[in-house]
Amino acid sequence: MDPISPTSLDDPLDPARQAVSAMLAERERNFSLPQPFYNDARLFALDMQEIFGKEWLFAGMTCEIPAKGNYMTLQVGDNPVILVRGDGGTIHAFHNVCRHRGSRLCVSDKGKVAKLVCPYHQWTYELDGRLLFAGSDMGENFDLSAYGLKPVHVRTGGGFIFISLAEQPPAAIDDFLITLEHYLEPYEMGNLKVAVESNIVEQANWKLVIENNRECYHCNGSHPELLNSLQEFDDTDDPRATPAYKALVAKKQSDWDEQQVPWQLKRFGKRNRLTRTPLLDGVVSMTMDGKPACRKLMGRLTSPDMGSLRILHLPNSWNHFMGDHSIVFRVLPLGPQETLVTTKWLVHKDAVEGVDYNPDEMRRVWDATNAQDKRLAEENQRGINSKAYQPGPYSETYEFGVIDFIDWYSERMQENLGNSAPHLQLVRG
Repeated sequence: MDPISPTSLDDPLDPARQAVSAMLAERERNFSLPQPFYNDARLFALDMQEIFGKEWLFAGMTCEIPAKGNYMTLQVGDNPVILVRGDGGTIHAFHNVCRHRGSRLCVSDKGKVAKLVCPYHQWTYELDGRLLFAGSDMGENFDLSAYGLKPVHVRTGGGFIFISLAEQPPAAIDDFLITLEHYLEPYEMGNLKVAVESNIVEQANWKLVIENNRECYHCNGSHPELLNSLQEFDDTDDPRATPAYKALVAKKQSDWDEQQVPWQLKRFGKRNRLTRTPLLDGVVSMTMDGKPACRKLMGRLTSPDMGSLRILHLPNSWNHFMGDHSIVFRVLPLGPQETLVTTKWLVHKDAVEGVDYNPDEMRRVWDATNAQDKRLAEENQRGINSKAYQPGPYSETYEFGVIDFIDWYSERMQENLGNSAPHLQLVRG
């Protein structure tokens, strides 16, 4: 019998690769995916390997690690990751794994350190990943330079941090990052802070969480708090757009032009989308009363009436930037039917809690919306698990965003499967 190796341990997924490739090739477009994509453990393992293990993922905000030595951690499947601010303001990303015995280096969600020190045996690393100290017991000929931390690809733009766990990350996202910088320049992203954060676990596959976000078909019946402020659409070309909405858009766009604040719809394939759209007429923030949640505006903005700058990044983030505060969302899969949704509310770094903002009031709308979406996704999952489930049709009018997501997912999975498993070319070709 052949010995077990890391490579041979991938073999049990080979039949799943072929099945997934075939199902994606044969799927009916504009329909939901076959059942295994939402609940099968082997397919989830492929999602983590081919999507979350290779694509550019939203990890966090640069303002969360503002100074040298500040770090934050996250978990992508089985892979713990550290983001740390080093010399010259450089943000580094590493696998959160000591090169000695593999222990996690940083066990807190965030903190500040002079060096990265493993709590197990005190191996010590510089903030740029170099091993500085391994103790005298390793012998005088031990080569420190051979045991630096393993890096993770990291890119930043407009205050956002993106990582890729791939050996060779996918196509460059330079154009998107440049556009992020331009659209978020008015917010002076280095001068923001996280005012409050929530983490909820939804008992649903991560794709159902994203699908739910990519349409507002369900909003009228499910999100009364959100619809106190949010328009159900954000594009005047949307077939549901009313004359009143189009007139409001024209007025607000003129106002934003005067303030030199970007608003144009930008798309980067189906992965990334940015657009600034008005909230309901007379509403300036996603709060219960539509009034600002924070008295101190962000960046160089002089008016709270900035609508919402909506930013999409597949596979794991959507965001709303208003004049007084911003809301960023991150999705990380935990299991075939379990997903972590993290929400962070950002305000100007000089805003004072209890004086400029009340965190409980600031988060009320999205706490309610997140709880409602959790129930929707979990009920969706329960139904999909039934033997009666079969793929159903999406509405091209109301669910075009879901169609785009599923198309993006299918294209990336097919391409990544082909690149990581060359033998599939023979099977399929």
